[in-house]
Amino acid sequence: MADLDKALATQLVNIQQRAGKSLDELAQIIRGSGLTKHGELVAMLKTTLGMGHGDANTLVHTVKQAVAAPAPAAVGDEADVLSTLYVGPKAALRPIHEALLAILNELGEFEAAPKKTYVSYRRKKQFCMVGPATNTRVEVGLNMKGVDATDRLEALPAGQMCQYKVRISDVAQVDADLRGWLSLAFAAAG
Repeated sequence: MADLDKALATQLVNIQQRAGKSLDELAQIIRGSGLTKHGELVAMLKTTLGMGHGDANTLVHTVKQAVAAPAPAAVGDEADVLSTLYVGPKAALRPIHEALLAILNELGEFEAAPKKTYVSYRRKKQFCMVGPATNTRVEVGLNMKGVDATDRLEALPAGQMCQYKVRISDVAQVDADLRGWLSLAFAAAG
């Protein structure tokens, strides 16, 4: 996956050099065109800027993804993020997430990247994911190495977004063991 990200970054640098415009300037051209359909935007870039199909296609995808992707939450936005995750029958699970967040805040600085069904917490890289898995359970995904799995700390198969998972159905399960695992994951992401 890192190779694909690196290739995309290289292609975007090359597109900017060939167009003689920054990525922000190119994004403004796309947004200011008034067009919304992918094919129309690609055709417009090919016509107005003389881009090749591959460059135009990649640029449109990149700009559309940047618009669609949620921005990392600011510190004050965390309550709003949790309000969208914990609604209806899942509302009773919110205190679990808040207890986990209190531990994370004690560990140091990090950023929250809200997704549709969970929040990704990261430093230099993601160290954990927290979200309601069902109406009765929150799952915590952890990225750390060299830790033996237990009945509670479930090792996940290679290729998953996290290496371990912990299922929590009660705020009392946010205990010293979980604090220790969160601390290991936090340290590993620094």
